[in-house]
Amino acid sequence: MFDVIIAGCGPTGALLAAELRRHEVRVLVLERETEPVSFARLVGLHIRSLELLAMRGLLERVREHGRQRPAGGFFAAIPKPAPESLDSAHAYLLGIPQPVLVRLLEEHAVELGARIRHGCAVADLAQDEDGVTVELPDGERLRARYLVGCDGGRSTVRRRLGIGFPGEPARNHTLMGEMEVTVPQEEIAATVAAVHGTQRRFWLRPSGENRYSVVVPDAAGGDRTEPPALEDFRRRLRAIAGTDFGVHSPRWLSRFGDATRLAERYRAGRVLLAGDAAHIHPPTGGQGLNLGVQDAVNLGWKLAAQIRGWAPETLLDTYETERRPVAEAVLDNTRAQMELLVEEPGPRAVRRLLTELMDFEQVNRHLIEKITALDIRYDCGDGPELLGRRLRDVELSRGRLYDRLHRGRGLLLDRTAGLTTGGWADRVDYLADPAVALEVPCLLLRPDGHVAWIGAEQGDLDEHLSRWFGEPAEPCSASREPVLGSEDREQP
Repeated sequence: MFDVIIAGCGPTGALLAAELRRHEVRVLVLERETEPVSFARLVGLHIRSLELLAMRGLLERVREHGRQRPAGGFFAAIPKPAPESLDSAHAYLLGIPQPVLVRLLEEHAVELGARIRHGCAVADLAQDEDGVTVELPDGERLRARYLVGCDGGRSTVRRRLGIGFPGEPARNHTLMGEMEVTVPQEEIAATVAAVHGTQRRFWLRPSGENRYSVVVPDAAGGDRTEPPALEDFRRRLRAIAGTDFGVHSPRWLSRFGDATRLAERYRAGRVLLAGDAAHIHPPTGGQGLNLGVQDAVNLGWKLAAQIRGWAPETLLDTYETERRPVAEAVLDNTRAQMELLVEEPGPRAVRRLLTELMDFEQVNRHLIEKITALDIRYDCGDGPELLGRRLRDVELSRGRLYDRLHRGRGLLLDRTAGLTTGGWADRVDYLADPAVALEVPCLLLRPDGHVAWIGAEQGDLDEHLSRWFGEPAEPCSASREPVLGSEDREQP
């Protein structure tokens, strides 16, 4: 029997498996595909996702396979630079082929001890008060304490649970791919500039070595489960631009629509949903994969706490109460962006107005922080503005903050050197650093880097430790653990 079975080994499922294994949870991942996808679609990791990878010591491993670009021009492709001094040490976009990202995350999960079975998918499921039985297409049955559906927008897990997936079907369809061209670059630039004035969902952008990233509206729609043919691109390019630019030798071809749907709930008993199984939306702003990655990190430590037996009663429920509103906000902003791409007088007028407003730094910052998930604030009670928000990767007296979060545990950052994690030391690390550049005396970080408490009183801290990390393993008056990273100073 496994602790958790995960359906789907995309970025969400693979990262969730790794998060659970950090807490020695027995994990099995079932992936329908036997081989990697045949097309290498580029995806972009936004600031918050990069921060989460840094927290787990994965960023350098991933970054060497990607290309960095400025963190601007995301909202409805309005070409505005990122505002200055974004509150992050990782204020850029990282473009990376999705199969490469999946491979890196899968390898990481396996290194931590996760089991992954390719060519396997959930065909049916049944749950009782003790666990979940998963049936495979060949009739094999597996048992786990929990099941998480990370199996995409057509999720079998969600359908078998009977969870509604309300929203809007796709109205607009788009072809996307990477290929070579025969037309000179100057001619391409002139044609694209002329067409882009009336067709926002069209572009050809250089991607290196005479290759271009090509995006063109697809009138027919087509079957999204099958990649389009090169001839489909040629036909649509001729219809919209008057030329097919001599495209040939594609590296990958795909299509997408702007369907927008959100699961009515993220949990039914011992079964949960994450990633595209819980929400789908247009790719404008490049938020979909990032939303799933952030789901995985939010869910991972909470589900692990439930399995390890120390979770407060309502902790696992906070996964839905925190993440579903975030998905709702993403669905809304992608709907708005799609409207701004419509080539009709009203939407074009609104786009011109918003383009002017984005010259105001506050407006531009608001939209960038929304797209990159820097604006998220979870309900951690009343308190300073920082409470409930993610903490940037601040410099410490020795090293950086995110290096202290690699184990996926909580962290008490004590600038007074007068507090203790006491009976929570088995799940919360301690760091005394009076010199760290923060305007608060002490703070408690959750494993996902969000601030769960700010203060200076031990009694108040203990209440919040109980809220997020359960009952102490021993009386709070027990001897204090050593100070991490400060061999020359002991805790009081």
